[in-house]
Amino acid sequence: MFWFWFFVGPALVLAVLAFRGERERARFVAERLEPNGDADLPSATVIVPLQGAEEGLRESLAALAALDYPDYELIVAVRTASGIPPGVLPSGVIVALGGAKDAGSSDRIRNLLAGIRVSRKRSQILAFVTGDGQVGKNWLRALATPLADPEVAGSTGYCWYVPEPPSFWSLMRSVWSAPIAGLLGPGDNPFVWVGAMALRKETFFELRISEAWRTALSEDGIVLRAVRRAHRAIAFAPGAMVACSGRTSALQFLRLAKRRMDIARVYLPRLWWAALISHVFYCGAMTAAIAASVRGSRGAEWALVAQLGLGMLKGVNRAVLARVELPDREAWFKRHAWVHALWVPLATWVWLWVLLASACAGAGKWWGSRYHWPRSSRARA
Repeated sequence: MFWFWFFVGPALVLAVLAFRGERERARFVAERLEPNGDADLPSATVIVPLQGAEEGLRESLAALAALDYPDYELIVAVRTASGIPPGVLPSGVIVALGGAKDAGSSDRIRNLLAGIRVSRKRSQILAFVTGDGQVGKNWLRALATPLADPEVAGSTGYCWYVPEPPSFWSLMRSVWSAPIAGLLGPGDNPFVWVGAMALRKETFFELRISEAWRTALSEDGIVLRAVRRAHRAIAFAPGAMVACSGRTSALQFLRLAKRRMDIARVYLPRLWWAALISHVFYCGAMTAAIAASVRGSRGAEWALVAQLGLGMLKGVNRAVLARVELPDREAWFKRHAWVHALWVPLATWVWLWVLLASACAGAGKWWGSRYHWPRSSRARA
């Protein structure tokens, strides 16, 4: 009985506390998705770093070339010209070449830096976006609007996986990733995602981000550290969410998930520890409640129902907001949003596995480069 309450008590408390701020977050999303009319929108440069023939690239670039924004240029950054599949570039797109590999940084960061080098001087905003997702026509407006606040250094969206056609692991990736998107809301936000991010150009160079990127393997973490050192804020832009429709295998998904938690352990240690401790209690409580239920405890059955029900309800809330943020994917949510409720218990165990794997993080490979998290990096986080 001690072990039952040792896990179940904290797990229930954590499940209830997870709902804090949900109403405020829903109100914030609704307000930020309202059209901003004739708001002053500075000229911008949008940079898309590529790594070969990404799924849905033609559609992604077509959407980026048709944004509802008064003055912007679109740059596709790739290591060599041969890395661009034929027939995918819309007219007017600028191509920047990252050049040969070196041991100092990843292909992605070299491509990003190449895009910045060729960007036009009069652009006041630098925006970055992944090449394997699709954005709405107001994506750039959503990112640019929060930057009018001098306290805001950068704005960010995030990815929501809408695999089409779906497979088990593609849907699991969507359910697993949803809690990360659920961390974003009003006020200062805990992280930034370079797959949907914007900064004023003067802020970008003032924070010396390009210099730090040259020897980094995590562009997101570098931006986050620079913003925190400047005591500035990161704003969430709900209209800048990116719909990623590609499929994945089990191995690809687990590698991606571990990579993200490796980065979180270095740059977001408090969030990483909170996630690890929470999932130890969640999974321990499930195990304890199931074991007690098998022995005939009616109270354990109700405790299990309460814990799973709260978790699934939180999953429904996340999916409802994502559906509002991605109106072009209405049909997908009608068919598949149910997984964000019913698969939450299984995704909780996947989270525990990934977090434990990242606790033993060593060497890995990402974007064509091997990476290793040294102890000194962890200590400075």
